[in-house]
Amino acid sequence: MASSTAYNSLQVDITNRQILKITLPISLAILVPQINFITNNIFLGHYTQHALATVSIAGVYYLIFAMIGFGLNNGLQTIIARRAGENRPDEIGKVFGQGVFISLVIAAIGVFITWFIAPFILRKAILSPEIAGDAITFLKIRIWGLPFLYIYQMRNALLVGTNNSKFLVSGSIAETACNVLFDYLFIFGHHGFPEMGLNGAAISSIISEFAGMSVIFLVIHFKGITKKFFLFSHFKWDKERAKPILSLSLPLMFQLAISIISWEFFFILVEHHGQLALAVSSVMRNVYGIVGCITWAFAAASTAMVSNIIGQGKKEQVQYLIRKIVRISTSAASVVAVLMNIFPKQLLSVFGQDEAFIIAGIPVLRVVSSGLIFMSFSVIWLSAVTGTGNSRMTFMIELFSIILYCFYVYIVLQKFFLPITYGWMAEWLYWIGMFILSFFYIRSGKWKGKVI
Repeated sequence: MASSTAYNSLQVDITNRQILKITLPISLAILVPQINFITNNIFLGHYTQHALATVSIAGVYYLIFAMIGFGLNNGLQTIIARRAGENRPDEIGKVFGQGVFISLVIAAIGVFITWFIAPFILRKAILSPEIAGDAITFLKIRIWGLPFLYIYQMRNALLVGTNNSKFLVSGSIAETACNVLFDYLFIFGHHGFPEMGLNGAAISSIISEFAGMSVIFLVIHFKGITKKFFLFSHFKWDKERAKPILSLSLPLMFQLAISIISWEFFFILVEHHGQLALAVSSVMRNVYGIVGCITWAFAAASTAMVSNIIGQGKKEQVQYLIRKIVRISTSAASVVAVLMNIFPKQLLSVFGQDEAFIIAGIPVLRVVSSGLIFMSFSVIWLSAVTGTGNSRMTFMIELFSIILYCFYVYIVLQKFFLPITYGWMAEWLYWIGMFILSFFYIRSGKWKGKVI
């Protein structure tokens, strides 16, 4: 009886309180890396506009690999949440160990590509040799943070999937504190440190990712989570347990990689419009990230909670759960969007640029703010598709949306060479297309026979 009671704590309820209990710590955990991105951009914006423009392309490139890890995280989280809903905690540590093993292999591949393949592609795609050279140098340093980031993400999957998301906060705080401190020291060369500019931001980010990873593993160790799930007792290749992780995660990894690659494509086209356009878009990426972290937190909760309640045998309550999450997510995004439109100058002035930058940025900011509202419900429905276990459908929905997105930005930014404000309207097309396909798939009920 005691054992059964302990297991029941892994199952979730369909209430606003439960949704917020899972979402708020995730939101902070997602917010912190975005704060790190923005901290880099603020410091680099005050350093030079060239550095701010360069980090937009380099940052999105690194984000491709970060999102590949996030795809693995989502797949692993779905399986862990399903085992939690099934009251099978003995399987969680074994699944987690496979996730860490797979993530380190992918990190090694990412390092290889960045050092030996990416420089050739970036030099061909970027018109400015100076921006291309600085971006490549930055990335050859920055990519060494990937193993720490991936293990950090696997920890997210474990804590969210087992309804322990409150422990995400400590690692996030450690990561933020380190990033702000070392950005200040390394970019400008304060207190006897060498002035490293853009490369200083890369080194600072690596240190902060290592710090965040280390702190959170200390926390879960001292909270007894490591012992409870035997986390590191199964760190070896296990084909039988790796197979469902890869089956579920690979489509998500490809989905997210292609999604961010399309964003890199967008930024390369923006670079053709000049340094100011690239600097404005770099800031918009950060605005999207910092505000979007609220929505991504609800999306992560959607994936975990949908999988958990399916594991409990409550498939008939899935749509009810999704709508509850959507109402909260869209309300939060709407409030933020209104504030962005009331105080656009104050927001853009934080990045230390001149009046021309602010004038160019305000119309783009208004487009981005409305895109955030579309995102607030679209990504919840897409994440629910992932929670059902059909990641291949998630991939197909994303692929369709990305094709629309890339076609639009090429025509608008390259063919007709319209201002970047029109290019950013591609976000509207992307999120609306995603919502329509995800909504009708969930409504169809075809996912109810899926077993993972």
